[in-house]
Amino acid sequence: MKIRFEIDMTPEEFRRAFGLPEITPFYDEVVSEVIQKMQSGEEGYDPFTLLQPMMKTGFSNFEKAQQVMMAMMAGYNPADKK
Repeated sequence: MKIRFEIDMTPEEFRRAFGLPEITPFYDEVVSEVIQKMQSGEEGYDPFTLLQPMMKTGFSNFEKAQQVMMAMMAGYNPADKK
């Protein structure tokens, strides 16, 4: 048996319904501070330096996900379902 229901909510309504905190002011403050430091030329706030940690871990995580999928596909044999 399957039961499905659909709830039509805005992200704001969802956040309030589940008691999640409002982080928009904090996010706006952090982003404006980073932009200000980038514009002033502060060391370590150039786009390459900011994105470098994501690029290093991002691709390795993607490669690990590919390895897991390949291992799952290699172990799958439709003939085993008989």
